[in-house]
Amino acid sequence: MITSVQPYESAFTVICEISKVLAASYQLEVALAKTLELLRSFVHMDGIISLFNGDRVLDVVVGTEWDKSSDESYRRRLPRKAIDQIMMTDRPLIVENVAHHVAFSAADMKILGASDTVAVSFIGVPIRVDGNIVGTLTIDRVLDNGSRSPPDRDEKLLTMVATLVGQTIKLHHLSPGDRATPMAEGERLQKQPARARKKVHIKGIIGDSPALNALLKQIPVVAETKTTVMIRGESGTGKELVAKAIHDLSPRAGRPYVKLNCAALTETVLESELFGHEKGAFTSAFNSRKGRFEVADKGTLFLDEIGEISASFQAKLLRVLQEQEFERVGSNQTVKVDVRVIAATNKNLEEAVARNEFRRDLYYRINVVPLHVPPLRERHGDIPLLAAEFLKNFNDENGRTLTFDPSAIDALNKCEFPGNIRELQNCVRRAAILAVGPSIVGEDIGCSNGQCLAAAFCMASLKTGPLVAVPEKSRTPPVDGTGSAAFGVPPSIGLPLAPSGTARLNGPRVTDADQVIAAMEKCGWVQAKAARLLGLTPRQIGYVLRKYGIEIKRL
Repeated sequence: MITSVQPYESAFTVICEISKVLAASYQLEVALAKTLELLRSFVHMDGIISLFNGDRVLDVVVGTEWDKSSDESYRRRLPRKAIDQIMMTDRPLIVENVAHHVAFSAADMKILGASDTVAVSFIGVPIRVDGNIVGTLTIDRVLDNGSRSPPDRDEKLLTMVATLVGQTIKLHHLSPGDRATPMAEGERLQKQPARARKKVHIKGIIGDSPALNALLKQIPVVAETKTTVMIRGESGTGKELVAKAIHDLSPRAGRPYVKLNCAALTETVLESELFGHEKGAFTSAFNSRKGRFEVADKGTLFLDEIGEISASFQAKLLRVLQEQEFERVGSNQTVKVDVRVIAATNKNLEEAVARNEFRRDLYYRINVVPLHVPPLRERHGDIPLLAAEFLKNFNDENGRTLTFDPSAIDALNKCEFPGNIRELQNCVRRAAILAVGPSIVGEDIGCSNGQCLAAAFCMASLKTGPLVAVPEKSRTPPVDGTGSAAFGVPPSIGLPLAPSGTARLNGPRVTDADQVIAAMEKCGWVQAKAARLLGLTPRQIGYVLRKYGIEIKRL
């Protein structure tokens, strides 16, 4: 053991000893285990080295007393959320007490030996090969009243060790099943498109479509700043998950995360909820109370449905966002806070500004960094992944073992889900409840048996006018009063949305089946042509045909 030496001399000594071990002709796992043994003798912490393959799948896990039979036990010991944060942000993670950090679950704390009476610290640094992150070096230890080295000094030491480990990985095979050297792996990663190389995984957000990946790449970048973020997207797309991910990946992750739905409260209640009130400020104010801004001090405040607040309250909110100060209701004392605001809306704010329903200055203040959450119809490839996750959750909750038949996945892929992910989840649960066999088949899906909610929306809309999707070539954001084009608003956000999630345009009214039949006959019973003739989508034509039992003629 390395003991009884000055800190810098001791650090130099341990680096020299680790260099000798990594330069020796050991198997990679053995060399890494010996490295951790030397490290433990210096910093008195248990360490784990985790290596991932090119697809960010955990490949090698080595602990201090590693052997082939201990691999699984070390895998179970890994705090995966903390590891994922290091991998995604490419930055060290220093946690004084894991019990107070969101990256550690109750299971993680139990494995690490943390409790209400036992504090455990954690430090993790990334391991890189030619600039690409290939793994992490993490250590943890129980805090006591004795002396210990400062966390920043431990971090510097671990970073130096991680650099040596990265150089060593170049010269070894990752595993018996992967004969490419890590250097070749690094070269392969460098040759990949930037989108694939920077793929980000965030807990709770499922999918691999281009539209979703574009959003996921932006989240860690936005999270690092203190700037106000505006999350745009239709109802049910998962805007709240995106807001939580931004907070969890930000430097404020260990601070409060407070959320409030602005649409659910009246103006008076909203003011009290956000700014707090003093005792006796109004009839039911029996005690003084802090508002959400005070509770979220040094942290993040998520304001959902911000487009629904009244014009008078918009002026009050603008001052808080600009000055970071306010007064409680019934008080003249100014309260200063440091809060990062994340706002969300499914409303077209540009049109609201043009109609003087939303303050232009507030729009500019909150729309600093806009993020667009794509609707489910723009990420059809993610539907099977989401459906599988929802079915797994249903099985876990109800003790079932249901699976999807391929016909069920085909049926789900044919639906546009105007209610987005929330509607898909309900659809899967409904099918799982009503399924009569061990598998969910196509007939169990609402779209296949006349119980589709999307069809109900469309049929209801046909009574007042068709709801049609705007063709891609005509989805040019307006450049007049709305200002959408000037601010780079995604086309789907720049359009007024009807309940089904598609844009309402002027077109022929369809009150019965006669018009549909006439259009189909005129177009040679080609649904796409008949849809264009009536100003509908082919799917809406299909709904009408099924509802009235119209048989398609084959010419």
